[in-house]
Amino acid sequence: MTNQVWHDDPRRLTFLLARYKFVSKMLGGKKFVGELGCGDAFGTRIVQQEVGKVVAYDFDPVFIEDIKQRQSKKWPIEAHFHDIVEAPLPHKHDGVYSLDVIEHISVSNEDAYLANLRRSLTDDGVLIIGTPSLESQEYASPPSKAGHINCKSGAQLKALLGKYFHNVFLFSMNDEVVHTGFYPMAHYLFAVCCQKKNDQA
Repeated sequence: MTNQVWHDDPRRLTFLLARYKFVSKMLGGKKFVGELGCGDAFGTRIVQQEVGKVVAYDFDPVFIEDIKQRQSKKWPIEAHFHDIVEAPLPHKHDGVYSLDVIEHISVSNEDAYLANLRRSLTDDGVLIIGTPSLESQEYASPPSKAGHINCKSGAQLKALLGKYFHNVFLFSMNDEVVHTGFYPMAHYLFAVCCQKKNDQA
């Protein structure tokens, strides 16, 4: 995937890596982190630099097999197939991040996705969700639009995550810059969620 991005639009790599750097700093010091929707796990090393361990998960076995075949002795990545809509992760993590996933989850499945992510966290765990904004789709390519079936505005994303967490901190992102600016002008949204609500919320 990342090689194709490098071929098609090299600037997008700077955005991708900036997203992973933001996650790495937000989760810095965590001992056992999960990445849900790792794809080819190109950016995972950046998070590995700041936390004790990262376990990567994806619902596409092609990606998981590819990660295993490309293992680096210096940057080993434990990767597993998992469908988060069906069940929580097999381990409890003190941090979980899921970048560029929720926009591909149907509205009918988004509650299962988020409820299972919440159940995958320790009591003091932190969840980070990253997604293109609803407003950004006006400028998205046709292939991108076709796959993005559930983009949200900042207000919509915060309200949804507020069903599962007592605290949701929302950030805007434009290109590689993360900031606290006006959500409708953000190309990308980050939500940092903590203090999870109980399963009945």
